Amino acid sequence: MGKLTVRALRAVLVVVLVGTALVQALMVWTLVSGSDPEDGSLPLTAFRVITVLGMVSAQVALICVWRLVTMVRRGTVFSHAAFRYVDGVIGAIVAAALLWFVVTALNAPGQRDDPGVTVIMGGVGLAILGVALIVLVLRMLRAQAVARDVEASQMQAELDEVI
Repeated sequence: MGKLTVRALRAVLVVVLVGTALVQALMVWTLVSGSDPEDGSLPLTAFRVITVLGMVSAQVALICVWRLVTMVRRGTVFSHAAFRYVDGVIGAIVAAALLWFVVTALNAPGQRDDPGVTVIMGGVGLAILGVALIVLVLRMLRAQAVARDVEASQMQAELDEVI
Protein backbone atom coordinates (compact mmCIF):
# COMPACT_ATOMS: atom_id res chain seq x y z
CA MET A 1 0.00 0.00 0.00
CA GLY A 2 1.51 3.30 -1.08
CA LYS A 3 2.13 6.29 1.15
CA LEU A 4 -0.34 8.44 -0.75
CA THR A 5 -3.07 5.84 -0.36
CA VAL A 6 -2.43 5.52 3.36
CA ARG A 7 -2.42 9.30 3.85
CA ALA A 8 -5.62 9.72 1.86
CA LEU A 9 -7.36 6.95 3.81
CA ARG A 10 -6.18 8.36 7.12
CA ALA A 11 -7.39 11.84 6.12
CA VAL A 12 -10.84 10.43 5.34
CA LEU A 13 -10.88 8.48 8.60
CA VAL A 14 -9.96 11.58 10.62
CA VAL A 15 -12.60 13.75 8.91
CA VAL A 16 -15.33 11.15 9.50
CA LEU A 17 -14.22 10.51 13.09
CA VAL A 18 -14.13 14.21 13.97
CA GLY A 19 -17.43 14.83 12.17
CA THR A 20 -19.23 12.04 13.99
CA ALA A 21 -17.78 13.15 17.33
CA LEU A 22 -19.05 16.70 16.76
CA VAL A 23 -22.51 15.51 15.77
CA GLN A 24 -22.60 13.22 18.81
CA ALA A 25 -21.59 16.05 21.11
CA LEU A 26 -24.30 18.32 19.70
CA MET A 27 -26.95 15.61 19.96
CA VAL A 28 -26.00 14.73 23.54
CA TRP A 29 -25.95 18.44 24.42
CA THR A 30 -29.43 18.83 22.95
CA LEU A 31 -30.72 15.86 24.93
CA VAL A 32 -29.08 16.87 28.22
CA SER A 33 -29.49 20.65 28.13
CA GLY A 34 -33.23 20.68 27.52
CA SER A 35 -32.84 22.89 24.46
CA ASP A 36 -34.63 20.32 22.32
CA PRO A 37 -36.83 22.15 19.79
CA GLU A 38 -39.23 19.17 19.70
CA ASP A 39 -39.61 19.21 23.51
CA GLY A 40 -38.05 15.76 23.91
CA SER A 41 -40.90 13.75 22.43
CA LEU A 42 -40.23 10.09 23.14
CA PRO A 43 -39.80 8.72 19.59
CA LEU A 44 -37.48 11.55 18.59
CA THR A 45 -35.42 11.14 21.74
CA ALA A 46 -35.11 7.40 21.05
CA PHE A 47 -34.00 8.12 17.47
CA ARG A 48 -31.36 10.53 18.75
CA VAL A 49 -30.01 8.02 21.26
CA ILE A 50 -29.90 5.35 18.55
CA THR A 51 -28.12 7.78 16.24
CA VAL A 52 -25.47 8.48 18.87
CA LEU A 53 -24.99 4.72 19.42
CA GLY A 54 -24.82 4.16 15.66
CA MET A 55 -22.07 6.74 15.42
CA VAL A 56 -20.20 4.94 18.21
CA SER A 57 -20.31 1.75 16.14
CA ALA A 58 -19.00 3.67 13.12
CA GLN A 59 -16.22 5.15 15.25
CA VAL A 60 -15.21 1.70 16.50
CA ALA A 61 -14.97 0.51 12.90
CA LEU A 62 -12.94 3.59 11.91
CA ILE A 63 -10.46 3.07 14.74
CA CYS A 64 -10.09 -0.61 13.85
CA VAL A 65 -9.47 0.27 10.20
CA TRP A 66 -6.88 2.85 11.31
CA ARG A 67 -5.05 0.17 13.30
CA LEU A 68 -5.20 -2.25 10.36
CA VAL A 69 -3.78 0.37 8.01
CA THR A 70 -0.97 0.95 10.50
CA MET A 71 -0.28 -2.77 10.51
CA VAL A 72 -0.25 -2.80 6.70
CA ARG A 73 2.37 -0.04 6.64
CA ARG A 74 4.51 -1.96 9.15
CA GLY A 75 4.06 -5.24 7.29
CA THR A 76 2.48 -6.96 10.29
CA VAL A 77 -1.10 -7.24 9.04
CA PHE A 78 -0.71 -10.96 8.41
CA SER A 79 -0.28 -11.76 12.08
CA HIS A 80 -2.71 -13.04 14.68
CA ALA A 81 -2.83 -9.62 16.36
CA ALA A 82 -4.74 -8.14 13.42
CA PHE A 83 -7.70 -10.48 13.95
CA ARG A 84 -8.77 -8.42 16.95
CA TYR A 85 -9.29 -5.38 14.71
CA VAL A 86 -11.08 -7.32 11.99
CA ASP A 87 -13.38 -8.74 14.66
CA GLY A 88 -13.95 -5.18 15.89
CA VAL A 89 -15.06 -4.12 12.42
CA ILE A 90 -17.42 -7.10 12.16
CA GLY A 91 -18.87 -6.38 15.61
CA ALA A 92 -19.37 -2.70 14.77
CA ILE A 93 -21.19 -3.56 11.55
CA VAL A 94 -23.45 -6.07 13.33
CA ALA A 95 -24.17 -3.47 16.04
CA ALA A 96 -25.08 -0.93 13.35
CA ALA A 97 -27.42 -3.44 11.72
CA LEU A 98 -29.12 -4.19 15.05
CA LEU A 99 -29.55 -0.47 15.71
CA TRP A 100 -31.04 -0.09 12.23
CA PHE A 101 -33.55 -2.84 13.01
CA VAL A 102 -34.50 -0.95 16.19
CA VAL A 103 -35.03 2.20 14.09
CA THR A 104 -37.16 0.17 11.71
CA ALA A 105 -39.27 -1.15 14.59
CA LEU A 106 -39.71 2.33 16.07
CA ASN A 107 -40.64 3.75 12.68
CA ALA A 108 -43.04 0.94 11.71
CA PRO A 109 -46.14 2.13 13.63
CA GLY A 110 -46.05 5.43 11.75
CA GLN A 111 -45.96 3.59 8.42
CA ARG A 112 -49.24 1.70 8.66
CA ASP A 113 -50.58 3.39 5.52
CA ASP A 114 -47.43 2.52 3.59
CA PRO A 115 -45.84 -0.68 4.97
CA GLY A 116 -43.46 -0.77 2.01
CA VAL A 117 -41.24 1.73 3.83
CA THR A 118 -40.84 -0.71 6.71
CA VAL A 119 -40.06 -3.54 4.30
CA ILE A 120 -37.44 -1.42 2.55
CA MET A 121 -35.91 -0.43 5.88
CA GLY A 122 -35.78 -4.11 6.86
CA GLY A 123 -34.03 -4.81 3.56
CA VAL A 124 -31.46 -2.13 4.34
CA GLY A 125 -30.84 -3.83 7.70
CA LEU A 126 -30.28 -7.14 5.92
CA ALA A 127 -27.89 -5.43 3.51
CA ILE A 128 -25.90 -4.08 6.47
CA LEU A 129 -25.72 -7.61 7.88
CA GLY A 130 -24.59 -8.74 4.42
CA VAL A 131 -21.62 -6.38 4.67
CA ALA A 132 -20.73 -7.98 8.01
CA LEU A 133 -20.87 -11.40 6.35
CA ILE A 134 -18.60 -10.20 3.53
CA VAL A 135 -16.06 -8.94 6.09
CA LEU A 136 -16.37 -12.29 7.91
CA VAL A 137 -15.57 -14.16 4.68
CA LEU A 138 -12.59 -11.87 4.12
CA ARG A 139 -11.49 -12.61 7.69
CA MET A 140 -11.65 -16.33 6.96
CA LEU A 141 -9.56 -15.83 3.82
CA ARG A 142 -7.10 -13.80 5.86
CA ALA A 143 -6.92 -16.62 8.42
CA GLN A 144 -6.02 -19.02 5.64
CA ALA A 145 -3.30 -16.66 4.42
CA VAL A 146 -1.85 -16.35 7.94
CA ALA A 147 -1.88 -20.14 8.35
CA ARG A 148 -0.11 -20.58 5.01
CA ASP A 149 2.42 -17.91 5.96
CA VAL A 150 3.17 -19.70 9.24
CA GLU A 151 3.45 -23.00 7.39
CA ALA A 152 5.80 -21.49 4.82
CA SER A 153 7.97 -20.01 7.57
CA GLN A 154 8.21 -23.39 9.29
CA MET A 155 9.15 -25.10 6.03
CA GLN A 156 11.76 -22.42 5.35
CA ALA A 157 13.21 -22.94 8.83
CA GLU A 158 13.40 -26.70 8.24
CA LEU A 159 15.01 -26.15 4.87
CA ASP A 160 17.54 -23.77 6.44
CA GLU A 161 18.44 -26.45 9.00
CA VAL A 162 19.00 -29.01 6.24
CA ILE A 163 21.21 -26.67 4.26
